[in-house]
Amino acid sequence: MRIYITHCTDTKKESLKDTGVEVPPDELYTARWIQRFMKKCKETRVNWAIFSDLYGVWFPWEEHMWYEMPPNDVSLRQFTNLVADLERKLQDYDEVCFYYNPGRFHHLYRMLVQVARPRGKKMKLITRFDDIT
Repeated sequence: MRIYITHCTDTKKESLKDTGVEVPPDELYTARWIQRFMKKCKETRVNWAIFSDLYGVWFPWEEHMWYEMPPNDVSLRQFTNLVADLERKLQDYDEVCFYYNPGRFHHLYRMLVQVARPRGKKMKLITRFDDIT
C-alpha cells in the first residue's frame, strides 16, 4: 500500500484564523500548489496526507484548527516528535512518496526525509504531480 505526502504551507484560509473551527487539510491550506497536490490525489484515488509542522502527519479525514508554526520555529525536540509521529502513522504503508518542489524545499523537510524511516524504508521523493498514480 502506497501513500503520498507533502509538507504544509503558510498560505491558509484567513477566515479560519482565531475561530477555533477545526477543518480537514484541504479546507485549511489554500496555496495553489498544495491544492493541486490534494486534487490530484483525490482524482487518482490514492492515499494522501499533509506533513504539518505542528500536527505531524495530517490525514484528509482529520480536522484541526488554523495554526501558525513556521518550519524555522520547529525545535529539535519537536522535530524528533514529528519524525516519531510520521513513522508511527505511516507504518502500515509499504511505500511513502514525498512530493516537493526542488526550488522550495525547506531544510526541515529535507532533514525529515533523510531521517524518517517508516517501516524501516527511505521515503521516495517525487517532484511532479504526474508521479502521483
